[in-house]
Amino acid sequence: MSLLISLFYIVFVLSAVVLIVVVLLQEGKGGGFGQALGEHGQQTFGVGAKGINTFTGYTAGVFLFSALFLHIMTRNQEAGSVLDGEGSVLTTSPGDAGSGGGLPVGGAPVEGN
Repeated sequence: MSLLISLFYIVFVLSAVVLIVVVLLQEGKGGGFGQALGEHGQQTFGVGAKGINTFTGYTAGVFLFSALFLHIMTRNQEAGSVLDGEGSVLTTSPGDAGSGGGLPVGGAPVEGN
């Protein structure tokens, strides 16, 4: 299962990068990154190009599917936290192991009986 999750992380990152590039290639009102590629870029990724819009939709679908899959697969995994061991606070100093003395959890010194 870990291999499948790793594969989907790779697909997720690659689709995110491709989606960013494809969106930048689309020409807006003031031109776009496609204009920087010259005439060849304008022919391939023109303003009314149906192909680039379809490709953007498929890339966004892959991105969304991989994000949902990763969320579903990793939501039940136990993630370690600093606060997980909160209940296991030592009540004695390391030098007094087993003697019962030392500082309580609050940090105030123990008054003698």
